[in-house]
This record gives sequence, C-alpha cells and structure tokens, in this order.
Amino acid sequence: MSKALEVITFGESMVLFSPDSKGPLRHIHSFHKSMAGAESNVAIALSRLGHNVGWFSKVGDDEFGRYLEFMVRGEGVDVSRLIKDKKHSTGLLFKELFAHVNPNVYYYRKNSAASFLEPQDLDSDYLKNTKILHVTGITPAISASAKETALEAIKIAKDAGVKISFDPNIRLKLWPLAEAKATLLEFCSYADILFPGIDESEILLGTKEPTEILAKFHAMGASEIALKMGKEGCMVSDGTEAVFVPGFVVEKIVDTVGAGDGFAAGYLSSRLKGMPIAEAGSYANGIGAMATMVKGDSEGYPTFEQLQIFIGKEQGIDR
Repeated sequence: MSKALEVITFGESMVLFSPDSKGPLRHIHSFHKSMAGAESNVAIALSRLGHNVGWFSKVGDDEFGRYLEFMVRGEGVDVSRLIKDKKHSTGLLFKELFAHVNPNVYYYRKNSAASFLEPQDLDSDYLKNTKILHVTGITPAISASAKETALEAIKIAKDAGVKISFDPNIRLKLWPLAEAKATLLEFCSYADILFPGIDESEILLGTKEPTEILAKFHAMGASEIALKMGKEGCMVSDGTEAVFVPGFVVEKIVDTVGAGDGFAAGYLSSRLKGMPIAEAGSYANGIGAMATMVKGDSEGYPTFEQLQIFIGKEQGIDR
C-alpha cells in the first residue's frame, strides 16, 4: 500500500457459478466461475477509474478464498486486511438463467467465513486513514456479528472525520422485511452519501416520489443522495439543489447484476475528482449502463478513458 487510500470498503464476496446455458439448474452441467460481491465490485470499479482503494473481508482458508484474494488484488485493490478463516468456508452463489434478463440467484453462504466477521477483526488505524468508507446493507444482513462489525467500522470512521457512503442494497432472501427495514434505516441515518433505489425507497420510506424520497433521506442526515431510477437515470441532490440526470440507452442488456455497484463507484469517483453532483450523476449512469452490456458482476466496469468515450466526453479511435 504505497499511496493513501481514497476509499475503503468491506463485505462478503463469493465465488459465483453462472450456467453456460438457460434452464433449471437440475438440467445444467457446466458453469463459468467468477466472483461476486457488492463491495468488491465497488472497489474494482473505483480502481479501474484510477483510485487507490482498499477492500477487506473474511474468506475461507481454501482455494475459493485464495481465488477471491487473487482476483481483487489483480485489479489493483489493496487486500492487506483480508482475513483467512481456517474454520469456515468461502461463500458460494449460483445463478439460474431463464428467458428474462434478471437471473434467479441461489446463495450458499450460511455459516460462511464472512458471516463470522466481528468487531475485533477491524483495524482502526486502517479505517481512519481514508476519505470515504463505503458500506452496503448486505453486510448487516448476513449475520448479527457482521452487522455489529459494520456499525463499529462506521463509528470508527465517522469519529475520524471519514465520510460514510451507504448503499441499502436490500436482499430479502437474506432476512425478513421488518428486520431489514429497521436495520437499513438505522444505517441510512449514519450516511453522508446515500445510494437508494426507487424500489428500495418504497420499502424503506413508503413512497416512490423522488422529491419526497430525497427530502426524507436528507432529514435523516445524508448530505448527498444519488437516487437510482433504473434505465431512466438518477436524481442527485446535495440538499440545496436536486437534479434529474437522464440515463444512457442500452440496446441489448446482457446482465443487470453489478450495475448499481458501478453506479455508486462512478458517483464516488466523480465527487473525489471535484465534479459537481449533476456531472457525477452522469458518470454514475454511464458505468451503470456499461455494466449491463457485459456478462458478469464486475467485468463490464470501464477505465476512466473508456467511460469518457461512452458518455460522449471524448472521441474514441477504433483503428
């Protein structure tokens, strides 16, 4: 870790098995192996955009855990605080593809190494020496100790003046709705930068009306909000101005998973570079769109130059 980190994030990453053909998994015999994890997705996307980023988690002391470490480190992300657990395995995830765009997802993460994250696993000095700590609502969903760890990490970072970035990332396959709502609203109250989706906001706040959503989240304490509105784009607000930023047209969507994580990375990157919120929203929309054009969770994230070309800021040269 030669340079100071601009963003640190943490949470469970899993080995993802995607079927090579469509249909029920009982009829599928070959799979493609890759990695999945909202927080590592954000870290990878930010690293490709040129930022110094750190990610940590707890993985099994097994070949799958070593694979995750290898993949994230290979993207230029600092993994020096990654913990290897000799008692528990790395989590797995299977996708099932049918005619629709969004795949069915099957988790094999109960009692995974990451679900045993605990506050004493945190390196306080590491968390204090960054500009932004990015957390998602998936971490508190995987276990009580992981929730406690996430809250402690937020406390350590906030006390040191680090900005907290939070993406609710609701996963109702992981916990009951009532528990999810109560916990995620608590986490939202700690956020400086918030990345809710329209559907998530309806679950958490009982409304899908963008200006009402922004007002309610600002009232909880968020200074910046980037409200994800799918293919329509986003609304960004800093409490004094709210701007709708249209999305980019994607003719053929291949895989929507990871688009929201790319969106968050695009926004954080732009703000770290001093761009105004409307421009940050455009860059965020651009990465979100590009992510849907490629199969895989993080494979479609661009470099900064590729992003500039996609959103029309630069002219590409093909040959």
